[in-house]
Amino acid sequence: MPSSRLMPLLEAFERLGDVWGDAEESAELSRIELLDAHRAVSQAQRCLDGLHAELAATIAHESRSELGPDGFAKQHGYRSAAAMIAAHTGGSAGDAKRLIAVGQAAAPRTNLLGEVLPARYPALASALAAGEISVAAAALIVSLLERIRLKVGSARVEEAERLLVGRAAGMSLADVGKLVARAEAWLDPDGVAPREREARDRRSLTMFERDGSLHLVLQTDIASGAPIKAAIQAYVAASFQSRITATDPDAPDADRRSVAMIQADALTAICEHAIACDNGGMPASGATVVVRVNLDQLMSGEGRATIDGSDQPVSVSTWRRMAAGGGIIPVVLGSAGEILDWGREKRLFTRAQRLALVERDGGCAMCGLPPQMTKAHHIRWWQRDTGPTDLNNGVLLCESCHHRIHDNGWDIRIEGIGAAARVWLIPPRSIDLARAPRLGGRARYDIAA
Repeated sequence: MPSSRLMPLLEAFERLGDVWGDAEESAELSRIELLDAHRAVSQAQRCLDGLHAELAATIAHESRSELGPDGFAKQHGYRSAAAMIAAHTGGSAGDAKRLIAVGQAAAPRTNLLGEVLPARYPALASALAAGEISVAAAALIVSLLERIRLKVGSARVEEAERLLVGRAAGMSLADVGKLVARAEAWLDPDGVAPREREARDRRSLTMFERDGSLHLVLQTDIASGAPIKAAIQAYVAASFQSRITATDPDAPDADRRSVAMIQADALTAICEHAIACDNGGMPASGATVVVRVNLDQLMSGEGRATIDGSDQPVSVSTWRRMAAGGGIIPVVLGSAGEILDWGREKRLFTRAQRLALVERDGGCAMCGLPPQMTKAHHIRWWQRDTGPTDLNNGVLLCESCHHRIHDNGWDIRIEGIGAAARVWLIPPRSIDLARAPRLGGRARYDIAA
């Protein structure tokens, strides 16, 4: 009978075998079988990685410095456990150290009397063993929990661990990174301002010419970079919109620039515009930077604010400074404002409604692209379904996700009222037989939601 520790891995391989059948290669699988096979392989990979982290932690324990030359790694000719693991995996020492750190965080402990204690992070340990989260995602979570452990106390750390592990399941690593960034500001609001100051103190722009090109390397704090990012993204969005409306997209001179090329051209155009002081003709003229803060936090001066298109929160004091500047739209949540629901009196969403949708969705409600690259769409169509133009019938989607929703049979459900509502994306049966709703919009990354 196999060990219970190996059961999740063996079950994943069994599912893979059932799906794969007698096919010689993946090209012989149907699309449904291909999806199921990929899910089984992904599950097996996460289980393997979790098991690998456990082994790495054990190797590190058997190679601890107090054992001297009798340490496991040194006996096999390696100076450290990380060096040994890196040699076996073909990876870097940094990857090996992260593997060890995750394994140690999820491993049972012993006290001075030799008694076995639970893992430091038991929820994370269970998720790793079951293959629910990847080691890379676990490493981000562990790093955060270790950073804030002494500041917030064990009770808050346990709560954060449970919430983060629960939310991280099914997320990409990039999305887990966003979740962790929001969680850090939620757990340690007093630390937001010091981190901002540190980032601002590190700001720099270097320029040098090499190989016939000008190289720019910019590093700046989130607040200072927000208008730069918004202007460039607006230019990119305008360029892609021009492609959509082009009369002949296959023409020899059609725009085939990559996003990186368009961003470089955007910076050039913005600087040319600034030098010429010309007020017209800039696609970025419609760019908007929206900063938002909760009314209670604004009144107290404590807590955090957020900027559209940025994963990193900012302090309330930064919100106040940005709100006083030009080209910035400050949003106070919970305050009275313009009427946002217009029923069927208007077909197009108003600017105020779009800002409220940005507040709720944070960008594309499905894939997370920034607001500048989205449009407000009716969930129930205006013409076909006589759908109203109000927040509960609106959603922000990028062009690609808009087509995916309509072409592939996704449904969208809004729960709640106004900007505080939640967006649920319901996949078609071809993707998920159970049609389990998936949380979309800004709430997907908000641990306090």
